[in-house]
Amino acid sequence: MAPQASTIFSLQAPKDVSLTEIEAELNQIWQSYGIQGDDGGLPAATRATTFTLVVYEPEETQYLLAATGFYNGPIDGILGPQTQTALLALQKKHNLPETGIGTPETLTVLREEYFKKQRSGAMGDNHGAAMGYTFSPTSPTIADEIALRNPCRIIALCPIAGEDEGVKAQVSAYCPIQKQSSNTLICCEYITLTGTAAALERIGGMIPALLIGGLPKFLWWKATPDSHNPLFKRLAAVCNNVIVDSCNFNAPEEDLLTLENLIETGVPLADLNWRRLSAWQELTAEAYDPPARRAALKDIDRITIDYEKGNSAQALLYLGWLASRLEWQPLGYKKESGDYDITKIAFLSKDQRQVEAELAGVPVADIGEIVGDLIALRLTSTNTQANCGTVICSETGGCMRMETHGGAQSAGLFQQITSLSEQKPEVLLSQQVQRWGREALFEESLAVIAKTIKLGN
Repeated sequence: MAPQASTIFSLQAPKDVSLTEIEAELNQIWQSYGIQGDDGGLPAATRATTFTLVVYEPEETQYLLAATGFYNGPIDGILGPQTQTALLALQKKHNLPETGIGTPETLTVLREEYFKKQRSGAMGDNHGAAMGYTFSPTSPTIADEIALRNPCRIIALCPIAGEDEGVKAQVSAYCPIQKQSSNTLICCEYITLTGTAAALERIGGMIPALLIGGLPKFLWWKATPDSHNPLFKRLAAVCNNVIVDSCNFNAPEEDLLTLENLIETGVPLADLNWRRLSAWQELTAEAYDPPARRAALKDIDRITIDYEKGNSAQALLYLGWLASRLEWQPLGYKKESGDYDITKIAFLSKDQRQVEAELAGVPVADIGEIVGDLIALRLTSTNTQANCGTVICSETGGCMRMETHGGAQSAGLFQQITSLSEQKPEVLLSQQVQRWGREALFEESLAVIAKTIKLGN
């Protein structure tokens, strides 16, 4: 059960400092608050000695351009030709000065486009949440979620578009006030470094020195992973875990291949979107626990997976998991675009039977917090005597569609999925940092689906 919401006490509001004064300023904070206050209103405060979390957080322009259909390039915080072209298209559409730069007027219009498209209501802190965009350098959004469970040091790297004016550094500290009595507040300290991508790369050599020695180190790369990015390479080499969220991928297939390449080079990757599949995987395994149905696993040769149109990463990762567990070898990969995004994949089973899978990106009226969530899946067989038919769905409508479009064999078992109570990346991240290193099952599943995707290239 998730912890109850706690009050966050601001020990030090964001304070501008020079790059060389970061550690000295943080030390000063703890020296000031390391003793009981005279008024006794708050207990003594101490810095957390748990782990360091580095967050690479591009500003909102590319996120919003991608969500509104103007941009299909990498989310990397770099104002390159593709981003400029997208901004020009937006500006032309709304009769704005065609500068190719994210001016305040342009960003205002872009946010309005996003809210209109996503039906997310009035403007507020939740804008961009469907793509994982929730960070603000002036608000302890991430610290709220992490500090409740694991106070730590957070280093936020915020690449921005515009003129290269060097890197601006801020330090701050936040303490969760837990309901249970405590003599000491364990606090989360925050270092924010803001500048163009090029400026951040220039100071990349000093960032490892800010990581707390002898403790686990995590890199949350909230952008398109890029093995050629010097900053990514430098940080990945010194962190115990590199964490991504494939629900944010603008080109899921291409970016999943990038993840596979990174794993092959030894980068210890974790995907928060993989964690969102846990309930689907558990129910699938549970459906075939009875001995008779377990024996019928070999008869499965038809798979249909429906997901919310917009990002196929969850559907691909689930299929990769299933294929890796049943030792299917990929044979073919074909895509069809339209009202539904259809992907047809052929496998060969261990006993040389052909297995056919269909992934369907289904248009939905209201996009949820996570783009590409699974809606329903059906596992069946062309062998009408096989006892392996299973439907798992997140809603009754999904089950009805699966049953209506059944094949030679109706599903013998229906399961209603109970989705994770909280799918926000910050919450999943707080669970991910409980462990680190390589994740064998994720890597095996990704390897299968990467091999499959390559058949379509």
